[in-house]
Amino acid sequence: MNIKSINKKLRKEFGDRVNASFENGCIVLRGKLPTWEETVRAGQLAATPYSTTHVVNDIDCAEVQDEKMHLPLLNDTALEGRRVQVLIVGGGITGASLARELMRYKLDVLLVDKEGDLALGASGRNDGEVHPGIDLKKGSLKHKYIRRANHMYEDICRELDVPFIRTGQYACFTDKRLLPFVRLYVQYRKHIDGIEDSCVVTAKELRRTEENINPDIAFAISNPSSGCVSPYNLTIAYGENAVQNGAAVCLNTVVLGMTVKDGRIVSVETNRGTVYPEIVVNAAGVYADKLAQMANDRFFSIHPRRGTNSILDRKAGKKWHGIASVVGLSTGSKSHTKGGGILHTVHDNLLVGPDAVETWERENTATSRESIERVFNKQKITMPSLTERDIITYFTGIRAATYEEDFIIEPGRNTKNIYHIAGIQSPGLTTAPAVAQDVAQEIVKMLGGAEENPDFDPVRKAPPVLREMSDEERSELIRKNPDYGVIVCRCEEVSKGEIIDALRSPICVPTVDGVKKRVRPGMGRCQGGFCSPLVTKIIADYLGIPVSDVRKSNEASVMVYESDRGDGK
Repeated sequence: MNIKSINKKLRKEFGDRVNASFENGCIVLRGKLPTWEETVRAGQLAATPYSTTHVVNDIDCAEVQDEKMHLPLLNDTALEGRRVQVLIVGGGITGASLARELMRYKLDVLLVDKEGDLALGASGRNDGEVHPGIDLKKGSLKHKYIRRANHMYEDICRELDVPFIRTGQYACFTDKRLLPFVRLYVQYRKHIDGIEDSCVVTAKELRRTEENINPDIAFAISNPSSGCVSPYNLTIAYGENAVQNGAAVCLNTVVLGMTVKDGRIVSVETNRGTVYPEIVVNAAGVYADKLAQMANDRFFSIHPRRGTNSILDRKAGKKWHGIASVVGLSTGSKSHTKGGGILHTVHDNLLVGPDAVETWERENTATSRESIERVFNKQKITMPSLTERDIITYFTGIRAATYEEDFIIEPGRNTKNIYHIAGIQSPGLTTAPAVAQDVAQEIVKMLGGAEENPDFDPVRKAPPVLREMSDEERSELIRKNPDYGVIVCRCEEVSKGEIIDALRSPICVPTVDGVKKRVRPGMGRCQGGFCSPLVTKIIADYLGIPVSDVRKSNEASVMVYESDRGDGK
């Protein structure tokens, strides 16, 4: 790190509008720029990939407006005076997997999230790929964890009863002239960087698996260890197993401030009261730098990055079996994305995407036509028969990128009792099991040790899934409970019994979307057009409340309004 050379690069591109200084172990940028694109560019010029000397970007950007964080409407005193050993802030895959791992010890663990469910941020809005690590370089934390965690997925998903498939991944090339260079690259990655399953396959071999692939594909890099999982189902399963083992999860709970004295967090103020933790874990995703600032421990910046995915009908899923995308010399590191691709999901849909668009908005998950068109134009090179007509829904997630393009997994630098797990973007879903193991051990050390929990049970049993059962198994289940014979969602073959199972889960989220994420009513072709009213009624009956009190996802998302006739209907 050389501040003079950084300022030289900044002056060359921005004149005297931006200046860098070295303060408290990090690079601080100040100045004024008109656009967010330029602001991010300045951060990238100042950063060194994978460096632990992070960029704090304090440039005043004229394009950035005052974006207010979404806050829950709930205000009560449920947590007032609560003392815990570990407070985890963030209910994504990072926070949920760590909560479960910490329950291997006799610890008092509380996980809070400001949303009404787990996995409502990036953890529920990604493609679900379990990456092989073919494009990750040694020296990064991403590379450190990728292979170890990849190998853990069969065991983790078996314990948590979550579907996982090793689909394999193909990085495809159309230019035959690149073959000698790609072979050398694969050998280097395999033998030097430890991506041991990498190999080159011919177009003929590739078409045995993917008959609908572009005939212009000449060869591909194959990584059979790549797979797919439902990211929100895995996050929820982690959270439920943590609760089953004694952890507490409080949703609709936002951190509003902290009291820090003598380099330690004394208390954490929330909308539900003040909590007194021994250790705080920062797993706050796109708000991780804001939480670090509350703790007087800000040494990095998050610059959000938007990515859009489309979900295609199951009939499209029959045309593709694994994960693939065409790559070339013009794609790769500059795009700061795995390049997206076509992925056959664990639910037999196709997923297409994502793209990568820098944004200053941390919570704007609106989807644009331009993003969908950009993704499809790219992926039609891989699969020419791909068509937007098969889209049944789409979604956009916001990734929490650092300027160094690597994870931050370390204790506080100024504040002694905080641990940061920040900058967790792709492949954060893949690496989560291994990261949780290591961080749990670090937390125990920070606490001065902890007794192992002899009653820890790693097994979480998911509710029965009727559509996957034989006729005999269905009949037996219906005989025991007739609710399983009442089909509510015809597209996904979801019964009333499964919906009630979701409402009885260890982390009950009695909203239409909460039930949808757990047992899939509304995930099919009609996207809830037929079953949403039925699901709403089942929730209302189960809770003993009017249907007008049932919400889609949060307190503000009304499903049914009361009659203005005053008759209660």
